[in-house]
Amino acid sequence: MTYQTLFTDLTDGILTITLHRPDRMNAFNLQMADELMQVMDFADTEDDVRCVVLTGGDGKAFCAGADLEKGGSTFDADQGDLTFGDPAHDARAGHRDPGGILTLRFFQAKKPLIAALNGHAVGIGITMTLPFDVRIAAEEAKLGFVFTQRGIVPEACSTWFLPRLVGISKALDWTLSGRVFPAREALEAGLLSRVVPRAELLGAASEIARSFSDQTSAVSVALTRQAMWRGLTVDHPMAAHRVESRGMFYMGAHADAREGVESFLQKRPAAFSMKVSEDLPDDFPWWDDPDFAE
Repeated sequence: MTYQTLFTDLTDGILTITLHRPDRMNAFNLQMADELMQVMDFADTEDDVRCVVLTGGDGKAFCAGADLEKGGSTFDADQGDLTFGDPAHDARAGHRDPGGILTLRFFQAKKPLIAALNGHAVGIGITMTLPFDVRIAAEEAKLGFVFTQRGIVPEACSTWFLPRLVGISKALDWTLSGRVFPAREALEAGLLSRVVPRAELLGAASEIARSFSDQTSAVSVALTRQAMWRGLTVDHPMAAHRVESRGMFYMGAHADAREGVESFLQKRPAAFSMKVSEDLPDDFPWWDDPDFAE
């Protein structure tokens, strides 16, 4: 896979995506958004990918936010082309935010997502990571939801994700002030899972990724990830009960459940055979079923 704003590497089941716009501090533009969506389509359909790690290239920034090269007209939809190349992704159709389209793609992922913030992450540089399952950061990284200081509003679905991750009070503290804050504050608030020396960042991300993929069923992981995230959208535990019941019924009758139990009883490593590309339930995703939320 060759891209202009990214590097990718697939090793031992871990797909590492590295943002690469070194002359712009990895600032986000529509090409980067398009390429990230392409990579996610690859990750979801490639069974050799068990986990995705997103990080930044060399430099002090993971992602410095939106590319502001257009100056004051940067966020004016009438001053530039906001089309991803697919008419369905035209941000002007219904005034859809491109960052939100990308973030929703991350939300829909079938593989675990880990953000390894090697440096500063502000604006879209942090909001696009909110649907990731784990965020870790280098000690020197600074974060900021700087939108009110730029005369705009939070984007990339962050008004939905952020309060669920850190609570409404902390979310408002960060978004109303637009202040930039250290990684340690984000760790204390629960936005980050770990803060580590920069030299240890990718090693820590790989360790977490292996914990998600070693000795686990890829199909079980995909179903669990989506059940957890989608569960945040419903009002009653009955919806979770229905999804879990479907999952138990389906997986219980298939090879990975048999292998999981037999390998445990025989005290040997499991050799799961089911594939995300082929073996998800026919009625997946279950939340498209009207009964899901009832």
